[in-house]
Amino acid sequence: MYWHFYEKHEKKLFVIPMILLIASIIIVTSHYLKTGDVFDKDVSLKGGISVTLQTSEDAKALEGKLYDYLKKDVSVRKLTEFGTERQTGLLIEVSDVDRDDFRNAIESVTGAKLTGDNYSREETGSSLGRSFYQQMARAMLLAFLFMAIVVFVIFRIPIPSLAVIFCAFSDIVTTIAFIDVVGIKLSTSGIAALLLLIGYSVDTDILMTTRVWKRKEGPIMQRFFSSMETGLTMTATALIAVTLGYFLSNSYVLQQMFIILAVGLCSDIIYTYLQNGRILLWYVRKKEGVVNG
Repeated sequence: MYWHFYEKHEKKLFVIPMILLIASIIIVTSHYLKTGDVFDKDVSLKGGISVTLQTSEDAKALEGKLYDYLKKDVSVRKLTEFGTERQTGLLIEVSDVDRDDFRNAIESVTGAKLTGDNYSREETGSSLGRSFYQQMARAMLLAFLFMAIVVFVIFRIPIPSLAVIFCAFSDIVTTIAFIDVVGIKLSTSGIAALLLLIGYSVDTDILMTTRVWKRKEGPIMQRFFSSMETGLTMTATALIAVTLGYFLSNSYVLQQMFIILAVGLCSDIIYTYLQNGRILLWYVRKKEGVVNG
């Protein structure tokens, strides 16, 4: 049967998620030591000024010019017309800059006079941004806590329950490490995507644990691969949906959510079936007195 390869190389396959997790922890820890945060935040989470400017200027070129002028990190993103790649303007974000100085900087580097017709500005106070961040972080911690409680209530046994929680934790850490590596500045929508990821990661793990541990029909490996087939079908469907959403959407907010979900779904496959699967199979075999399932 096709599960013989997995059975034969279980221990070797288990090394893959462990290496990935250790590397992710190193990346996240390094980023925290350098910046004081586990990931970079945009103006919605740390406060600042967000400007929408109607212009045909290149985003990267303008970002460089504004950095040279202000000597501060500036984020410039292209805005496009829905359904096309035609540029309609730029979204410019910066923190810790006076509004008038920022306006003067934009006028100076673009050579354009800013008016109500080509320019709009939104500001988020630093205290309000911190409040948003603290609330979202608290929501994530509570979601993780209640998820852990529900898992323990469902299975009522430590090792399989802890394996599910460990898998969800690994998935989130790896996704955050990806965010740090590619330099995404997380917004409130990105935090929401991480919350969704907790639920989805636990969903596939509960499915696998229920079939392998609670059901007794058939060999252990048959139960395991039956859950894998169902879980991979669910994950593939969701992955296709968020990937299409990323490429078809012109909204940066939606694109950020979709890329985070896509990365999380891919890492969930590794952690669910190579990490949690290995722990679960070892536990069930030990309990059922089976050497090979």
